[in-house]
Amino acid sequence: QVQLVESGGGLVQAGGSLRLSCAASGGTFSLLTLGWFRQAPGKEREFVSGISWTGGTTSYADSVKGRFTISRDNAKNTVYLQMNSLKPEDTAVYYCAARSGKNVFITTGRYDNWGQGTQVTVSS
Repeated sequence: QVQLVESGGGLVQAGGSLRLSCAASGGTFSLLTLGWFRQAPGKEREFVSGISWTGGTTSYADSVKGRFTISRDNAKNTVYLQMNSLKPEDTAVYYCAARSGKNVFITTGRYDNWGQGTQVTVSS
């Protein structure tokens, strides 16, 4: 069982930046595909970004393309989400997710392991 712990959330003004981190344990990190999802109040959890186990494939939701960057450090068992030019509509709880296998999927059901989430609040 893979354990995931997110950090780096907080309150930021519109236009600002945050860097989320997700530390993994209990599995072979280099064989995991990682994803970031978010859930705003009253809304369904949605895909934000994903990165394949080699890091060679990344995927982004249209709403964050050009503003967010996902990366991973296999030596540190950590995946990151650099978020720039933040908007109030980015406000949500951000979750890290992991799945075995090399493909990035955008649906929550494809991921087997989830973190507890970290709150990101963007003020206008």
